[in-house]
Amino acid sequence: MSKLEEYRKQLRDLDDWSPFLRRRSGLPGPRGNLELAHAFALEATRGQIDRMLAIPNDRARENTPECFLVFCGVVGLGKLIAAGDVSELGRLRSYASDGRWRIREAVAMALQSIGGADMKLLLHEMRKWSTGNWLEKRAAAAGLSEPRLLKTPATIKAVLELLDKITRSIASASDRTSEDFKVLRQGMGYCWSVVVAADPSLGKPYIEAWLKNHNADVRRLMKENLRKNRLVRADHRWVKSCLGRLQG
Repeated sequence: MSKLEEYRKQLRDLDDWSPFLRRRSGLPGPRGNLELAHAFALEATRGQIDRMLAIPNDRARENTPECFLVFCGVVGLGKLIAAGDVSELGRLRSYASDGRWRIREAVAMALQSIGGADMKLLLHEMRKWSTGNWLEKRAAAAGLSEPRLLKTPATIKAVLELLDKITRSIASASDRTSEDFKVLRQGMGYCWSVVVAADPSLGKPYIEAWLKNHNADVRRLMKENLRKNRLVRADHRWVKSCLGRLQG
């Protein structure tokens, strides 16, 4: 039995899940228990999800077991939306701008759950988020840059176009010192590599076009992407050539 299935079974045998989730949260610590969060999302009712999301921020600070409970609730929203309740998309979007980075990561996980069930819906919604604030753009990029979602040329092309749009907003930004902008720039330092590696023939022209841009933030994030092993493995000669152009 996998760890995920073991957690699902344990949850089904409990009347009150919160103490168990707190104990097994992994927090405080460097990594929350993602397998347990997935198990929660798969087993939880709407009422259980709502109860987790009702925990006030001052009782669920970053890196605490209570924050993990909210994390589980946000991942659970992805399950509800994947099952057809698109009315929850607005609530999920509100968490994309949460001040707690773990909650923002939960949003990305929820988005990937939605994409696993309905990629057309996810792309449609992410086109909206990609016009939002810096953290909403970051959520869109992170949610879409997942190898298991990038299965067809049409999907990969659509995601490349969204990353291109977000990168243009970075290049034209005026508030480059804000923390939210830095979070987006950091996230975009890996997203391109994931999508380009999914289909280099489609992705390489986008990278090559951005190499001509002299914006410091764009060049920095392109350099970070090109140094990712997934791209080096895909075509190390091309990567070396691109890095040389950035250094020139």
